[in-house]
Amino acid sequence: MAYTQDDITALKAAIASGARKVKFGSGPDSREVEYRTLADMKATLAEMTGELSPAAPQPIRTSFVSHSRD
Repeated sequence: MAYTQDDITALKAAIASGARKVKFGSGPDSREVEYRTLADMKATLAEMTGELSPAAPQPIRTSFVSHSRD
């Protein structure tokens, strides 16, 4: 399922207010979800955030080589 930033905002607002029922979207594409527990809501939020956030860039690794003739 494709999540949007508005979905994340709605879920965060519900978590902050203590509500278990969240309405996502508007118009004919809207949907309402009732979560059983706060843990379910947090798991869904983590999934949403992970899907929308690009993978963290890999750190740039640099190697220096030295050579001597002693």
